Amino acid sequence: MQKDELIKILNRYKSGEIPEKDILNYFENLPFEDISFAKIDHHREMRFGFPEVIFCQNKTPEQVAIISEKIIKQGSNLLATKASSKIFESVKKYIPDVEYNETAGTITYINNKIKKLPGKVLIVTAGTSDIPVASESLVTGEMLGLDITMINDIGVAGIHRLMEFRNEFISASVIIVIAGMEGALASVIAGLIQSPVIAVPTSIGYGASFNGISPLLGMLNSCVPGIAVMNIDNGFGAASLAFKILNSLDKLKTTD
Repeated sequence: MQKDELIKILNRYKSGEIPEKDILNYFENLPFEDISFAKIDHHREMRFGFPEVIFCQNKTPEQVAIISEKIIKQGSNLLATKASSKIFESVKKYIPDVEYNETAGTITYINNKIKKLPGKVLIVTAGTSDIPVASESLVTGEMLGLDITMINDIGVAGIHRLMEFRNEFISASVIIVIAGMEGALASVIAGLIQSPVIAVPTSIGYGASFNGISPLLGMLNSCVPGIAVMNIDNGFGAASLAFKILNSLDKLKTTD
């Protein structure tokens, strides 16, 4: 629940629109709700600007479903990452209108209108095999209110393809570059533009790529300044950083 939404609820309580038992329900689970196997951080939206996101890996379908229901009941939007179709089916039993993006591995539900941030975010993939990680980044960005789009399969093996999209690179406020193999695409794009680049190494590649270690080290060792490097396959983290960059700029504009 965002700060402005909380203020509205308090004002409605003061005017008598909301009974005392309902207003107490909003506060009883702050700052977190303890459900034994998880402690749900309902306070996070006020601190971060977006609610707690469920990382589904190694959670049971039932656990994800229960956590999802608790988040929705608190009035927040829902985003779950690394979700399988089995987990989605479990969540759907609790929340019939949830949406599943199989490519991204995300489960989403919109409770509140998402505030749109100024600035454009561009996701670029080196190859088609990187699209699942890029899709996670895309869905995350949309849930965070980013104006976000994606261009696929323009890696350095056919570097002439990059020039076709140079205007898109220049107009973007933040570029997320997602690449496996040797991860060179992040350095190439960062060397062409002024905007910050967020690089995401993927676990795509032959044996010597070591499931993403090679592109991770390549991106970390880039000689081009202004590149932030995420963990392997962390499309969610890239979109979250893009959100923090643009949200901070938006706050500066509103305080000037």
